[in-house]
Amino acid sequence: MTSADELNEQYDADGSVTQVPERNDEVHAGESAATQSRESAVTIPAGTVVLAATPIGNVGDASARLVALLERADIVAAEDTRRLYDLARRLGVYVNGRVIAYHDHNERDKADGLLDQVETGAIVLVVSDAGMPTINDPGLAIVRRAIERGLPVTCAPGPSAVLDALALSGLPTDRFCYEGFLPRKHSERVQYLRTLLPERRTIVFYETPHRIADSMDDLLDAFGPNRPMALCRELTKDYEQIRRGPIGEIRQSVIDDPPRGEMVLVIGGASNEEAEAAAPSTLSVDDMAVLSIDRALEDGLRIKDAIAQVVQEHPLADGSLANRKQVYAAVLKIKG
Repeated sequence: MTSADELNEQYDADGSVTQVPERNDEVHAGESAATQSRESAVTIPAGTVVLAATPIGNVGDASARLVALLERADIVAAEDTRRLYDLARRLGVYVNGRVIAYHDHNERDKADGLLDQVETGAIVLVVSDAGMPTINDPGLAIVRRAIERGLPVTCAPGPSAVLDALALSGLPTDRFCYEGFLPRKHSERVQYLRTLLPERRTIVFYETPHRIADSMDDLLDAFGPNRPMALCRELTKDYEQIRRGPIGEIRQSVIDDPPRGEMVLVIGGASNEEAEAAAPSTLSVDDMAVLSIDRALEDGLRIKDAIAQVVQEHPLADGSLANRKQVYAAVLKIKG
């Protein structure tokens, strides 16, 4: 097994530095039988992009396919190369291929270069820090470009915080929707949650520790205190915790015992009665006024600029836009 101190440097064609572990031939030879066994279970054709899920907390969840692919791939495109090598070290894996950094800030620029290598027969493995690439992680750009260029893409499935939380929530799993992270700003989050009021499917969100209290307040305002939910934190880790109960109860638990670590929120879908009562409708002038005030305060905008944005974002039922002067009058009325 290679330690972090045994890293040397390899320069990519674009001048970037890739950290590569020194090869320990004695250890490598001793592991050859195990490596051959792992490789025999994996058949990935040459000239393929492979998206592989990595552990979300417990390294023991790494699949045999992931291990074999880390050893066999010609190129490994990793969201964070340091985390990749740490994972490889804990798995006892030697990464034989070239490793490049592939993250949100460069994935579009590097996608075609990687696919050029796929065209020559290379296996390109794409991994994120945790979970499946493309799910709130890099990977979508290379998948889209591969499809456009007619190149094969496959995946090695594995750990998923979304599915783990859904399975552990105790809420219906036959129909669900994944909504990613909730909006950061209060006004946008409130408006977004309102659009989900009639949603009958179980809803899954990601949330961060520093926003969870505010988000729980907004969930309470949007869905009321009795909608069932689960707050799942530190999934698969030693301190895994699932808090189940109505929104009002979970909100109070967040106040009394603020949760730490990465978390997933699972919200029960609307009943037929709730869905019918919350059928989508256009915002009233008063609602637009309230939203405009929130937008102006949070974004540091003039109230007239905030009104212009809100009116543009929320057309009336017939597709026309609300009268800005009426919204401004409603703002003045609210402010007294």
